Amino acid sequence: MDDPQRIASDGAACALRNNRSTPPPGVYCEGTFDTWLCWPHTPANATAYEHCPEFVHGFSPELLAHKECTANGTWYTHPLTGLPWSNYTTCVKPEDDVSDIIAVYELGYGVSLVALLLSLAILFYFKSLRCARITVHMNLFASFAANNAAWLAWYGLVVRAPDTLARSPVWCRVLNAALQYVLLTNYTWMLCEGLYLHTVLVSAFVSERRLVRALVLAGWLLPTPPVLVYVARRAAAGDELCWMDEGPPRAELAVLVCAAVLLNLGFLCNIVRVLCTKLRAGGAAGGAARPSATALHALRATCLLAPLLGLQYLLTPFRPDREASWWLVYEYVSALTVSLQGLCVAVLYCFCNGEVLAQLRRRWRVLTFRPRANSATNTTVSFVRSAAAGAGDDKV
Repeated sequence: MDDPQRIASDGAACALRNNRSTPPPGVYCEGTFDTWLCWPHTPANATAYEHCPEFVHGFSPELLAHKECTANGTWYTHPLTGLPWSNYTTCVKPEDDVSDIIAVYELGYGVSLVALLLSLAILFYFKSLRCARITVHMNLFASFAANNAAWLAWYGLVVRAPDTLARSPVWCRVLNAALQYVLLTNYTWMLCEGLYLHTVLVSAFVSERRLVRALVLAGWLLPTPPVLVYVARRAAAGDELCWMDEGPPRAELAVLVCAAVLLNLGFLCNIVRVLCTKLRAGGAAGGAARPSATALHALRATCLLAPLLGLQYLLTPFRPDREASWWLVYEYVSALTVSLQGLCVAVLYCFCNGEVLAQLRRRWRVLTFRPRANSATNTTVSFVRSAAAGAGDDKV
């Protein structure tokens, strides 16, 4: 049963049940339906208890949620939202609490975001680094930074706010759609990295300016159709809980991810084959043109990151059940590998880039250069002595 149908049927059943029940004497809170549970008429200064809903992922139906009726006969309102609030925080068993895992995600995304923003600042600052390859790197950094920021917002504003999940406002569904979009841009921009390397190293003649323009359009626009399909399907189904989904990746999103990962691996395999052929031919010919060191470094970085980005989707079918003994280990390892992908991107493409390191060393030498205080005096004295010696020679 779709969620709108469930809400309509449960709401009607709740209204019928409350209409048939006798209200308590004195001041009381009128029975209500909060889209999750039906709450009965409750006397003032009392608390109503109901079993937790089964359809919410992570909730245990044997536990109890509660709703407080205040002294003036109104339901308790949350101080942040000003709306009637039901307490579902008691619906999660301590052993099912994943707040520590969420904290690992938040820490990893925070570290990655700082590293990515620092990388972007470095590449923006040094104008001499601007080239087609660096432009592709900067777009990759921007996509990962946007993804990390979106995840931090999702955890802070939605996952840690049960009342937001219960109400499922429009803004949280928009945030979910934006999150899916920036997540897909990570994969399309890794594909652009592989395609750029493949085109530059394999093709003899290519206009890098036109190539970069095409890659910018592809990297940011390719995720749009799958996300639009995703939004249309979720809206048509009337899904709640801010479109939170703990199941396997949805087909409309997974198709683009799998295609990007497989195409990237194909590009990289062909690049390695061509490079090996060129290097062997160069050694035999006694010094043919070889790929630059920066191009080879970018190739190594892409070879390392392409499998890393695909790891999240490759391991999903092997995710254990919560009852499995190694479920917690799997979740922590997954949290670390996924949230620190941005840090890996920044380290491999910026902090370990020879050109960037050379610029940073040059800038550091300029900033730390301190001429000696008496250097000007010594220079003047030496000049005067030399002039005097020259004048003496002229007189002789």
